[in-house]
Amino acid sequence: MSSGIQIKPKTAVQKSKTSSPLPPSEEPAIKPQPKPSDKLNPKTIDPFSAYSQPPSTFAAIYAKGGIPCRLVHGSVKHRLQWECLPETVPFDPLLVTLAEGLRETKHPYTFVSKEGFKELLTVEGATEKAIPLLPRLVPVLKTALAHSDDEVFGRGLDALVHLSAVVGPSLNGHLKHLLTNLSRRLMHKKFREKITVALQKLEQYGGKATVAIIKSKIPTYCSIFS
Repeated sequence: MSSGIQIKPKTAVQKSKTSSPLPPSEEPAIKPQPKPSDKLNPKTIDPFSAYSQPPSTFAAIYAKGGIPCRLVHGSVKHRLQWECLPETVPFDPLLVTLAEGLRETKHPYTFVSKEGFKELLTVEGATEKAIPLLPRLVPVLKTALAHSDDEVFGRGLDALVHLSAVVGPSLNGHLKHLLTNLSRRLMHKKFREKITVALQKLEQYGGKATVAIIKSKIPTYCSIFS
């Protein structure tokens, strides 16, 4: 006998509901973990991902207030405002830290490091304070002069001239370590005049003994005393 009751077949939607062992709210959301090799695979790198590069040493010190001066925006030109008199600031390690900041490529670090280094060297007694730091300053300046960024090189060259004006002949013993990078850039026309002027000032501040040192690395250099 037929009961007259018809059993409809389950639809696809009903099958999917009954086949799920857990309701959607209880299903664990397990995300696939990236493989270690994915970091080295260019296909898995998202060029638009929000990747934050860790701050440099100078930027980290600046953020913590370790640099006792700040940039003041002027209508015509910027300037530095010191939190205390520069004469009272210990050169060690601030002068070295400012020299390390010359390699920065972001604002305001570029301005603070360049102007801070220059202004600190103008205080009374700067010569006596800077000379003992030369073994640590020269490698830092050498790195700036070897930098691929032209502006970093320019800041390093300016800082070298300012340092030479303060320490005078005391820089001669370290000069060879810096001249190789100057010799390389001297081959580029856009740097030739700037480097030549810098070498002349190094000779002026370092004395006649500087000529032989410069010529040992840059034979084409012409002395200002000749």
